[in-house]
Amino acid sequence: MKVLKYIAVGLLVCTMFLQGAIGNYASAQTGDDPTIRIGVVPSVGSLTVGGQGTFDVIDKFTREVIFTGENEEVFVELGSAATSQTNYRLQAAFTTSQSYIDDWLRRAHAEGYPTYLEPYNNGYRLLIGEFPADASFAVRTAFKDEVVAKGLAASDAYWRLITIAEGETQLKVTKDGEVKETSNPVQVVAPSGFVTINGQTYRGLAEVGFNSTGTLAGINELSIEQYLYGVVPRELPPVPYGEVEAQKAQAIAARTYALSNMGKRSADGYDLLPTTSDQVYGGYSAEHPISNEAVDGTRGIVATYEGKLITAVFHSTSGGFTANNEDVWNSEATPYLRAKHVGQKGNDLKYVPALDIYKNSDEGESLREVKRGDFEADWSRYYRWHFEWTAEEISEVIGTYFNTDVGQVLEINVTERSSSGRAAVIEFVTENGTFYEYKDRIRWALQYINANGTPAVLLSTLFIIEPIKDEETDETIGYKVDGGGWGHGVGMSQVGAVGMAEKGYTYDVILKHFYTGIDLETRY
Repeated sequence: MKVLKYIAVGLLVCTMFLQGAIGNYASAQTGDDPTIRIGVVPSVGSLTVGGQGTFDVIDKFTREVIFTGENEEVFVELGSAATSQTNYRLQAAFTTSQSYIDDWLRRAHAEGYPTYLEPYNNGYRLLIGEFPADASFAVRTAFKDEVVAKGLAASDAYWRLITIAEGETQLKVTKDGEVKETSNPVQVVAPSGFVTINGQTYRGLAEVGFNSTGTLAGINELSIEQYLYGVVPRELPPVPYGEVEAQKAQAIAARTYALSNMGKRSADGYDLLPTTSDQVYGGYSAEHPISNEAVDGTRGIVATYEGKLITAVFHSTSGGFTANNEDVWNSEATPYLRAKHVGQKGNDLKYVPALDIYKNSDEGESLREVKRGDFEADWSRYYRWHFEWTAEEISEVIGTYFNTDVGQVLEINVTERSSSGRAAVIEFVTENGTFYEYKDRIRWALQYINANGTPAVLLSTLFIIEPIKDEETDETIGYKVDGGGWGHGVGMSQVGAVGMAEKGYTYDVILKHFYTGIDLETRY
């Protein structure tokens, strides 16, 4: 397989994915709902695949049966590896407007800058410049300042390390010591309808193909409804969130998101990732009778606005208010993604009066003491939270994010807030300069130290931050933050949906509360 390198306009196209819609050995589709491809193992050098009961391993395009097996797995690895190169590229913007892209490319090429387009979410990420992986922060900052001054990037543009491979790559499939090679993806088809990838069980088909960097991707292809069986319980666990109306709301939001993002990651041979980058998907082992009931009870129902599928984003906990999408991401205002107050357990549809409520109420459990996974035992755990950094910790966190030695952190100021109270602009005043971050990226700049002792993304941007002073010297010895919510805050609050369901609201009311002006339609 040839993996194409970015050139000029630089669209990455995965030809194997495009061909995959034709001539599959078998279809993962059931009924009339469409199929979807999930990159359950997005980038590895080797993996195992198999099936429950008897199964065939086939060449995806020639349909040749490579191996047969029963209740076991075969080993698949890269044969002759492709070469690769890693460079920094500045992500300047995201747009769905072709006229904007044409104008941006024209102006960038007139300046002599290398440019790249990356398909994403029915639009394109615009990337500019190319620097080696060891390029200094100062060099990259100077370039960013230059293109911002020329109107080719916004001030919140950020650098990405991107690895691109090129060359011929082979797959080696091994079973019982016998090795066969092919330059095409391979699929596993089992009459039972259940396949395995790295020991995990999935419905539908298993596939091993090549991603855009020339490594291997383990892909699960199955029907949308079967996919939702493994999404809903991971996004909104039925234990303890067993309210069926909330589960149905989650199923419709997840279905809408999946259908509106088909092809989002086609450059890598699949549609979506099984993580919070898209939707969390756990395969067959994640399924639960309550969530399956919710999926079946809403089969084919999607959320639309003016006849088009909405971008049905959701998050864990709002902290009292959801957010306007443009206050969190660099995107145009979306009419159905408007900030809303959220009904919470014991606080039905009540507004949070002001950010000062964090000072006037219990500060919440320290994030430093919260073990991962505890959230599932108490859905309101992150409605309010608290964290403190020592002076050394905050310098390390900010310095790591901005890739420089910042010295002592003198001040941290939220200089602008959105209408929902979320931090929109944050200023870090340090011994070695003043640094800024914007909107949802603030969570990455202001990481906390979790219970495992490692930095983790701050739960939300709905917070206040203050210095901790030494009582005798009045010297700043650290910083403390009091906040609320978990996630970006846009769209449906998942635990808010549970709180509303507990009080008798049905799934349609819940969805129309979080997504302004939408309709619910049955598409199949």
